[in-house]
Amino acid sequence: MSGIIDELSWRGLIAQSTDIDALRAASSAGSLTLYCGFDPTAPSLHLGNLVQILTVRRFQQHGHRPLALVGGATGLIGDPRMTGERTLNPVDVVEGWVGRFREQLDRYYDFSGPNAAIAVNNLDWTAELSVLDFLRDVGKHFSVNRMLDREAVAARLAAGGISFTEFSYQLLQGYDYVQLHRRYGCTLQTGGTDQWGNITAGVDLIRRMDGASVHAMTVPLLTKSDGSKYGKTETGTVWLDPALTSPYAFFQFLLNTDDQDVATMLRTFSFTSRDELETVIASSAERPHERAAQRALARELTSLVHGEAESDAVEAAGLALFGQGDLGDLPPGTLTAALTEAPHAVVPAAEVVGGQLPAFDDLLVRTGLVASLSAARRTVGEGGAYANNARILDAAARPALSDLHHGEWLVLRRGKKAYAGVRLERP
Repeated sequence: MSGIIDELSWRGLIAQSTDIDALRAASSAGSLTLYCGFDPTAPSLHLGNLVQILTVRRFQQHGHRPLALVGGATGLIGDPRMTGERTLNPVDVVEGWVGRFREQLDRYYDFSGPNAAIAVNNLDWTAELSVLDFLRDVGKHFSVNRMLDREAVAARLAAGGISFTEFSYQLLQGYDYVQLHRRYGCTLQTGGTDQWGNITAGVDLIRRMDGASVHAMTVPLLTKSDGSKYGKTETGTVWLDPALTSPYAFFQFLLNTDDQDVATMLRTFSFTSRDELETVIASSAERPHERAAQRALARELTSLVHGEAESDAVEAAGLALFGQGDLGDLPPGTLTAALTEAPHAVVPAAEVVGGQLPAFDDLLVRTGLVASLSAARRTVGEGGAYANNARILDAAARPALSDLHHGEWLVLRRGKKAYAGVRLERP
């Protein structure tokens, strides 16, 4: 049981706490029951959520019991955002997302053993709660003045207003903590720093309604060294669902972590020991060009989220695409995912003449690897153009259908670092 607070501290995973010394003492004295809730306001959990999930997982590995809460009720409303009112999702859509979140959480918590996780849904105690009971039993304990102080609420009021629906969210989350305390003896709620107001509202509500003292702790939000939000790409959020963010894209996103951020990312996500992490971080600082820390991060986290076999496959794909492996060994799905993420061009079947695709110089331009046909010919002449990792010797040559991997893809590369795909569109 002991040691979890110290571990979280050296990892930099404690931002705020109601009383850190009391929490340390309680976590050392016996098994705590804790929770961190996730609202299904999207079809999948994302990388930012994973920070919270894995923090709870660390508690479980130290002998504490997690409640895997999915907000079937609060997900119908949505926590107030700084930017404006949310669009309410249909009830059946939210219900479907609840099931998907539950399946994703199953991967990270252990639901067997002496401190087995328990799956809970706040709709179970909210659905039958009448408006009058809610206002009399819960609402009377909240000060509107204090609710107005919450950063998101204040920002929305300054920007034009907030609906009563979203304004009431804090009461619902606070009541969740009350119910989990009563039903399961839950005495710790964790979350991101943006949830501090909601979490402490629950702590105060338990004190007022039940006369009990419980704990709250927040984890820093995932940000880059420059303060910008981490977990976003040019194409959007990094999701945990492989259908929304492919394992290849997930791996590459982590592999491309900035040198200034990788130490923090490893401490946040890795489950290797402190000594091992510090060794990797130190060696990477001495030889940053080798990107050992980034590769360690990408391997471990992709294995955790998508499985070790998938992690191995996408790592091999990355190496092969840069000429360090055999493209023919890559599974069709992995190659397709990798090239879909990269610049690529589609060749209609009508452009195939005599079993051959358009000429290499044309394809190099179409994929964006070069700006013009003359640039393509110059690149080929200088020995810097490759097709399926073999040097292109004649810019006017036409690749054959037999050159396509899995009957669909041709891989082009310019130099060592720029690659693209050509996909044959079958009729």
